[in-house]
Order: sequence, then C-alpha cells, then structure tokens
Amino acid sequence: MKRRTYLKAFVAGACAAAVQAQPKARPIQLHVDLSVDPAKEKEMLHNFHTIFRPAAAKQPGYIDVKMLKLRSALQGSAPAGANYRFVLTYQSEELRQKWVASDTHKKVWPTVEKTLTSTNYTVLLYDLA
Repeated sequence: MKRRTYLKAFVAGACAAAVQAQPKARPIQLHVDLSVDPAKEKEMLHNFHTIFRPAAAKQPGYIDVKMLKLRSALQGSAPAGANYRFVLTYQSEELRQKWVASDTHKKVWPTVEKTLTSTNYTVLLYDLA
C-alpha cells in the first residue's frame, strides 16, 4: 500500500518539475502614441475606462492596459502631436492578435479612436526583457 502512495507522489513530483522546467513566455507591451482632440478628451477617458478597459480585461492573455497623459518631455522631444500614450500588456503577441481580431475589439476600440485628431498613430511592440 505504501509503495503505491510513494509511486503516486513520485509521478506527481516529476510532472510538477517538468512543468516548471519549461521556459515561460515573456509578456509583450504595445505602446500607441495618440493625438486626442482636446475637445473630446473627457469622452475618450470615459470610453476607455467604462467601455474599452472592462472588455479588454475579460480577454485571454490580458495583463493590463493603461492610458497615460503626456505631461512634458524632460529630454528629447515628444512624439509629434501626441498627448496620450496607450499601453497594453499581454501574455503573448499571439493572444493580443486574437483580441485585436475579435468582434468585441472591433466594437470597443472605435469608441476611443473616434476621439482622435488622426488615426495615423505610432504603434510600437515591445518584449519585456
């Protein structure tokens, strides 16, 4: 009887060690510099916080999303015309791509995008190092 218990514990331990030995994928961050129309700033923030963020948070692979308002450029120059930076963190680029292709994203992103003065924004993809 004890031999069976020891064997189960050994197999369980070996499985746990194998799972821990697999390399973990590093999350990604997407940075988007946005030019928000000053007259629509409150609308954009409302839509981001009440429509976009809750929908994004329900998606597989989601880690975090932030909207940053540019205060000042302390060194160098700020992106031309940009007054906000959108930062999305996902477990992988593949999961982020699935989110972008989803019907939900196609419905919620335009609520933010319609407040911009231009849809010609800079999009940068980073791997967390």
